[in-house]
Amino acid sequence: MSARGVLYVHSAQPALCPHIEWAVAGVLGIPVDLSWTPQPAQPGTVRTQAEWEGRPGTAAAITSSLMGWQRIRFEITEDASPGVDGSRNAYTPTLGAFTAVVGVNGDILVPEDRLRNVMLMAAQGRAVLEEELDKLLGKQWDEELEPFRYAGDGAPVRWLHAAV
Repeated sequence: MSARGVLYVHSAQPALCPHIEWAVAGVLGIPVDLSWTPQPAQPGTVRTQAEWEGRPGTAAAITSSLMGWQRIRFEITEDASPGVDGSRNAYTPTLGAFTAVVGVNGDILVPEDRLRNVMLMAAQGRAVLEEELDKLLGKQWDEELEPFRYAGDGAPVRWLHAAV
């Protein structure tokens, strides 16, 4: 079975570029040579994006290999494939990691137990329902990453195919 998605490294220190490529290559099982361009939203950093193809779960594996570095902002998506929900993973130095299940139509799917929990917390006065729902949907990550996303409009895209 095959999955596909997109890796967006929104900002990274240039010295980290080879390490990021090695980490992605380690997951995909092929050499990776990404095209890096300046990131105008944060001078002194660079950005890249690449479409990838591999086994289901590849996005999570790449996320795990990248999120240990503090000076990187990235998102990686995995499209839904037969029998497997998609995912969206994001990481920023200030917020850490965010992961969500994404349905075939692109909507974030929130498990009912998580919804019940935030509703209970709100009913008990331990949380504000709207704030908790925003967390479940990754609103803080979207707000922090949005300037970096716009800076990447028109950037070149590469395809990375995992070794079989």
